[in-house]
Amino acid sequence: MKTIALLLLLAACRPADRPPVTANMPAIALPPDLDRVLRDYEREWRANDAPKLAALFTPDGFVLPSSEPPARGAAGIVQAYTGHGGPLTLAALAYAVDDTVGYIVGTYGGPDVATHTGKYRLALRRAPGGPWLIAADMDNGNSRPGR
Repeated sequence: MKTIALLLLLAACRPADRPPVTANMPAIALPPDLDRVLRDYEREWRANDAPKLAALFTPDGFVLPSSEPPARGAAGIVQAYTGHGGPLTLAALAYAVDDTVGYIVGTYGGPDVATHTGKYRLALRRAPGGPWLIAADMDNGNSRPGR
């Protein structure tokens, strides 16, 4: 039930004012409290630190990786992320927040955003006035499997 409520709230979020997205979707700047989510994620991914990555999530958070089963909760997220990591740059394409829920949509890859190889969507939650935490992280590559 909480998941359905979160999805309904996310659908009602008001997007920030910004130019329309084009075929060459440029990265956008995020407010500092949202940008912190991305920079913390990059830091822990680069350090191959699965427990610290899991700490960026809500206690009931999800990881929904491409071509792998979903993982839920700290223990599941640690298991899903163990053995993964390395160079990573996250760029934001769009975001919206409304009180205690929000989202970020973006791309991932190396330092040059123009050559990013995948995309992600982070669903975010926070306690009123608290820091943003990741409720769900879904990503997938830009090429189809087997191609």
